[in-house]
Amino acid sequence: MATLDNNEVKSAVEGLGKAFEEFKHTHQEELKQIKEKGSADVITSEKLKRIEKSLDDLEDVNQAVTKQKLAQDEQKDQLNRIETMISRPDFGKGNIVTDTKEMEVYKKWLREGKESLGPDEVKVLTASNDNTAGYLAPPEYVRELIKGITEISPIRSIARVRSTTNRSVQIPKRTSTFAATFVAEQATRSETTGYQVGLEEIPTHELYALVDISEQELEDSVFNLEQEMSSEFAEQFAKAEGNAFVSGNSVGKPEGIVTNSSVGVTASGVSASLNANSLITLYHAVKPDYSRNGTFVMNRATLAAVRKLQDGAGNYVFQAGFSLQVGVPNTILGAPYVEATDVADLGSSAKSVYFGDFRRGYLIVDRTTLSVMRDPFTQATSGNVRYIARRRIGGQVILPEAIQILQCGS
Repeated sequence: MATLDNNEVKSAVEGLGKAFEEFKHTHQEELKQIKEKGSADVITSEKLKRIEKSLDDLEDVNQAVTKQKLAQDEQKDQLNRIETMISRPDFGKGNIVTDTKEMEVYKKWLREGKESLGPDEVKVLTASNDNTAGYLAPPEYVRELIKGITEISPIRSIARVRSTTNRSVQIPKRTSTFAATFVAEQATRSETTGYQVGLEEIPTHELYALVDISEQELEDSVFNLEQEMSSEFAEQFAKAEGNAFVSGNSVGKPEGIVTNSSVGVTASGVSASLNANSLITLYHAVKPDYSRNGTFVMNRATLAAVRKLQDGAGNYVFQAGFSLQVGVPNTILGAPYVEATDVADLGSSAKSVYFGDFRRGYLIVDRTTLSVMRDPFTQATSGNVRYIARRRIGGQVILPEAIQILQCGS
């Protein structure tokens, strides 16, 4: 995990505090206008949106602090961003302008600009024509790839993670227990029965990706495509595993939190939405030992809705973290939260918020790390080199009572 910059964290602390105080004031004003006039003023609504945007922008630092706090003794695999070193393309080989007149016009264009050229000079020297000035004024080649952000689930950062050299992991599990009974001083004591154990098995599953690249493309590209593919493999594998940890069906992939039928479900009491009371109920639906180490999990859209929720006393359930420097992030009902893009949006019957002690409730098993095989033979007759990436991982709910899910509806 990357080390957080102290200046960035300090700036985020100040920004979060000011932004959330302004958010609460503006939100109260909006509620007052709705109550008095039936709708909020456009200016107030737009101001609230701008403040929400500021809070979203600061959320990245908060998430980093949250994950750093939750990870503590565990190292999270970090995806490497590619820094490709390429040489400048060799422009100007052949068709170089050597005519003296054209060169003089070209020099004038460079010194005084195109507007200084007369009609005849423009005809002689047209930058869009490679046979005149075009080769002498090449476009700038930007040495980077434009890549959209790939959102990756943070479940690995809050769950328990262990490695294995076997195809699966088996863990003994207590399934039922006896009850202690009071007895008189000289009464007969009979055996207390009921203690039973079972075996929880977490199999590992294989992730793969296959890409063919032509030999000529590998030879001629100004980018190191092998490095780019390694980066892309790591990113896409992390995305796939995160999705499986949330909603995997256990068939050839890990079991998702939301698909385990033994994980408890709390109804929000509100159709297609949630309120402060439902979050409070969710928080108290797990045993105290779990809630003390609990974490909320939701996506960013749901977080935006949670920021506006107030309890019966008018207190906001969301609280901005004023001590990010010492690892105290933003909280919801006093508990940290993480954003997981794979969790469902608020909607009818949607399971949109999870809460619990995920380090005790969910286990991730790493069998093999990401490996990439370069195969120059299989596609040799087609002029391609094949890259095959694979890794083996498992994931499963091992203690359902440690996790609770909030489902929209009554």
